[in-house]
Amino acid sequence: MTAAIRASHLSKRYRATWALRDCDLEVPEGRITALVGPNGAGKSTLLKLAMGLLSPSSGELEVLGRSPLSDPAAVLAHVGLMAENRPLYPYFTVADILRLGRELNHTWDDAAARARLRRHGIPLDRQVRRLSSGQQAQVSLSLALGKRPRLLLLDEPAAALDPLARRELMSELVGTVAADGVSVVLASHLIADVERVCDHLVILGQGRVQLAGGIDELMEQHRILVGPPSEATRVAAGAAVISARHAERESALLVRGASPSLPSGWRTEAVGLEDLVLAYLANPARGGGVESSPVAAEEAS
Repeated sequence: MTAAIRASHLSKRYRATWALRDCDLEVPEGRITALVGPNGAGKSTLLKLAMGLLSPSSGELEVLGRSPLSDPAAVLAHVGLMAENRPLYPYFTVADILRLGRELNHTWDDAAARARLRRHGIPLDRQVRRLSSGQQAQVSLSLALGKRPRLLLLDEPAAALDPLARRELMSELVGTVAADGVSVVLASHLIADVERVCDHLVILGQGRVQLAGGIDELMEQHRILVGPPSEATRVAAGAAVISARHAERESALLVRGASPSLPSGWRTEAVGLEDLVLAYLANPARGGGVESSPVAAEEAS
């Protein structure tokens, strides 16, 4: 697997706080990778490190085979970023923004950027500050796509979009990957969007990689075991339990790897992507998905 981003023991500390700690990670080329985690998990920090906007405290990072710190020009020429806060010059017109993109990027595709904005009904003569937040998001994305990047980094790109615009954006990402072979890293809280378009998953929690891999493969590796609470402890003892829920009549264990021999009254169910993500985020000690002794069950009535 060729890696668009490769990190080895990557860490970033802000004074006494670790934003990322000892992360080993490979993001494959030519795929849409979901970067999922709660606020403060390190998602934005990882994207800024990939752009060379931050320096790691320790460890190594390669983007498209090069270091964003020692060889920034070679990396930045091929990476597009849509930051969460969409830093655009408020008093520039949209046409000014496009001109800036053209002057700063030798691979700039002005016709494609203008066509995209026209398709979304965004007037080129309007100042950025007079656009809606959703329109500003589209301008920011057009700026990132206009440079024809090999790697596109998106930090919560759909946060300001209505459901229809969000669906169109996700469909456009799939088309961009298919047509141009662009690698995409999509940092998002919206699991429905992730499930619709992404084929690779990275879960960050407390600054560490909790789980990473192809979504189809990860779904095949996990399952939910459901049955009477009286046998839950015995079932859990023979499985790598990621999370557990116990009610009066039924227990549900999300496990990774081979299922144990189940007693009478127990059954196996497929796991959904949202259940998988939430289970790892609720149990950060399961970082990396290491199959060791089961974690303590999380009680729920």
